[in-house]
Amino acid sequence: MLRKENSRSYQEFNDDDDEDDKRSPVFYDDAAEELDQEDQNRSISPEDDIRGYSPSMRFSKACLKNVFTVVLIFVYLLLTAVAVFLAYQTISEFLEKNKNPVMSVIYKEVETFSPPGIALYPGKAKLLSCRHHFHDYIPPLVDPGKPQEGDCVIKDVTYFGPFTNQTQKRALVVRGPSDVRKKELIFMQFSHNETEEDFSAITYMLFAKFSDLNDSANESEFMRDCERNYSMWTFSGGFRTWVKMSLVKTSGRSNEAVEFRQESAVVKFNDKRPEIEQTNQLFFAVFEWRDPYMQEIKLIVTANPWSSVAILCGVFMALFKAANFAKLTIQWIIRMRKRHLRNKARELNPITDS
Repeated sequence: MLRKENSRSYQEFNDDDDEDDKRSPVFYDDAAEELDQEDQNRSISPEDDIRGYSPSMRFSKACLKNVFTVVLIFVYLLLTAVAVFLAYQTISEFLEKNKNPVMSVIYKEVETFSPPGIALYPGKAKLLSCRHHFHDYIPPLVDPGKPQEGDCVIKDVTYFGPFTNQTQKRALVVRGPSDVRKKELIFMQFSHNETEEDFSAITYMLFAKFSDLNDSANESEFMRDCERNYSMWTFSGGFRTWVKMSLVKTSGRSNEAVEFRQESAVVKFNDKRPEIEQTNQLFFAVFEWRDPYMQEIKLIVTANPWSSVAILCGVFMALFKAANFAKLTIQWIIRMRKRHLRNKARELNPITDS
């Protein structure tokens, strides 16, 4: 009866072993065959095998195997999480840098500037004189308030404003200074009859090149566009307003923009004319370049697609290595499972033989 029960239990064990082999993947057969070959070469006798595998030793080895398996799975999950986080972080940083470019400021030194256009809107005021001077030297005024000879290039343009089509504007466009090394400047003098207004001022506008006005097919349309794109300033009567200009070029993603920045200083005019002539209010304006440096602002996208691609390639390689590591771990678990079943079969063989 004992042999029959042992034979039956051994048969059930073999059936379980066969079912386990049928459930194992195809690509793990090579590892199992190598393990069988190693076991055949060892040729350990059943008595030695039974003697060597005591219950306590089998328990400790099984415990170590389980702990090592858990550690391997934890390492695989950790590597996968790190790789996924790096991929997400790389893509997020690339999109953020592409959306927010960095501003780069360069100061370029020049000998001369292209003569700018100075558009003045005198209204009822009258231009008395416009002259070029050098080295910041303006000679004393002779007969202020009376017309004098000038040497400026001036154009008179009439056009309708870009914001109010019903309003007609008259602009005196003066060719601005060019030689920044010699500190070329333009000195202008206006007079305006006393009015009922509490304050009086003359509005002006600066645009990049006076030659653009000469080259334009429609001067009125050109002035409309300039007023739409450039800022307007004013200088007051009874003072000398000294305007020092600087040019700023901004290069964007699709187009370039040019604008002026200015520093102005105001000095009171000591009117020494007879009291009867002081009814005409005088305006004085000086235009000069501030320094020989042109400021260039460029928007630079710091996100480099090639570096991002390289980082993503490294992340995908890490994922591939983690997947390969998981495959080897599963193979190792299956081999340990088959070895455990084979050892059980060897323990039962002496009982069936007896």
